[in-house]
Amino acid sequence: MTSGMSSAPNRHDSRGGPGDQWPPLPLSEWERTRDTLHMWMQMVGKTRLAFTPLVNHWWNVTLYVTARGLTTSAIPYGGRIFDVEFDFITHTLLIRTSDGASRALPLSPRPVADFYAEYAAALGALGIDLRISTTPSEVPDPIPFERDREHASYDPEYAHRFWRVLTGVDRVFKEFRARFIGKCSPVHFFWGSFDLAVSRFSGRRAPERKDADSITREGYSHEVISCGFWPGDNNVKTATFYCYTAPAPPGLEREAIRPNAASYNAGLGMFLLKYDDVRVAESPTQALLEFCQSTYEAGARLAKWDRESLERRSDTGA
Repeated sequence: MTSGMSSAPNRHDSRGGPGDQWPPLPLSEWERTRDTLHMWMQMVGKTRLAFTPLVNHWWNVTLYVTARGLTTSAIPYGGRIFDVEFDFITHTLLIRTSDGASRALPLSPRPVADFYAEYAAALGALGIDLRISTTPSEVPDPIPFERDREHASYDPEYAHRFWRVLTGVDRVFKEFRARFIGKCSPVHFFWGSFDLAVSRFSGRRAPERKDADSITREGYSHEVISCGFWPGDNNVKTATFYCYTAPAPPGLEREAIRPNAASYNAGLGMFLLKYDDVRVAESPTQALLEFCQSTYEAGARLAKWDRESLERRSDTGA
């Protein structure tokens, strides 16, 4: 008996097609919505953190792209499981349990403090006792959820557009991930830094960073090359793709990468490529794959990764 996944070539066409069109996402048009959504995602992500065992590099806390939005996936709670999903088609936060119960909260403009109270009450009605740190992570001047009346915006058009971008990036990152047979993260969304990322590892431990906090110490315990997408933040005021190698090998900033619009940012210590340069390319899929592959090759070559044992051979789909 044989599997239908034997040695047939992978016939996926990475050049894209009629559907390979990504919408504009100017940060100036939805920054307040992004900031509010960031806080809502933090409280949901912290819920997953509270009830799941630690997985290396904090992989147990992330969210995942779905056909409707972003989900926690299954979270254990006693003898049950539950999940929480942002639905950016109906603009609803859905909480579902394995015993068939559910609650739904509308995604609509209101202060984070009100949303948090509604979210905690919905979980309580399902028999789930929410006990999390209410101080947001990885943001400047954090305001505890229950006191945050500053962030109160929600533009459904841009929330939906953001999700549409994530679906395109998720698809490309998964194709890039499939080329690697070493240790590699899922394609997942970090609610702290608010980015979608995929990370490859050499298999070797990294030197411990001086004065590292618990998040950084766990996240960078091993040599890593990570590609990701930000919708824009305080450091980079436009939607941007990035790739970094940690620890960064000498000379990385001088490496030639593709496409031509990409460059090395010395202040951030990583390669950057603006989303708009990808979006208007003849094939956004191909442009992003070139960025991921060329920046990975630059870091892996200089850091002397054992690429022969870590990379899938191009002549097989096995």
